[in-house]
This record gives sequence, structure tokens and C-alpha cells, in this order.
Amino acid sequence: MSVMNVVHMRVKPGKEEEYIRLHRQFDIRALPGGRNFWVVRSGERDFIVVGEWESMEALAAARPAMIANLDRLRPILEDLGGGRGVTEPWSGEVAVHLAA
Repeated sequence: MSVMNVVHMRVKPGKEEEYIRLHRQFDIRALPGGRNFWVVRSGERDFIVVGEWESMEALAAARPAMIANLDRLRPILEDLGGGRGVTEPWSGEVAVHLAA
């Protein structure tokens, strides 16, 4: 079963294109078990990053690479408030997948 990780982030004003450029350099195909990777613009400066993995073990093994990528992004991210820091991450097994 597929596993997804979803992370909400907000960039500082004027940093949207840098954020997208940095994510284009992230190669999920280089990580064992990585299937797909999306960056979704969900607002003017809000983005949702979605990764698809073949298993929870593959997702867990990729965390060091994802944290390294986040470390490159930190200077251009805005605190989300409410004690969340600069990211709001979620992950889990896909419960329903409907394809066209």
C-alpha cells in the first residue's frame, strides 16, 4: 500500500520562486521507495508538499534527506504560528485511491 507525507509551509514575502526552485532540485527518484513528489500552491505564499512512498519504512528511511532539504528552506520559511514552527507535517497509509 502507498504511503504519503504531506507538509504545509508558508514562505516569506518575495521568496516564492526561490522556494519552487529549491524543491525542483529535490530528486525523490534518488530515494529508495520514493514514487512521486508534488509541490502545491495553496495560497499566495502557502504551499503543500506531498510525497508518495511505497512503504512507511521507505518514508522513514528518507527522513534524513527530507530534513536536509528542509534545512535549505528554513531561511525563507515563515513561522506558521500557534507553536507549529515552520512546517505542519502529516503522514500515513493511503486509505482510498481513486484514479481516472
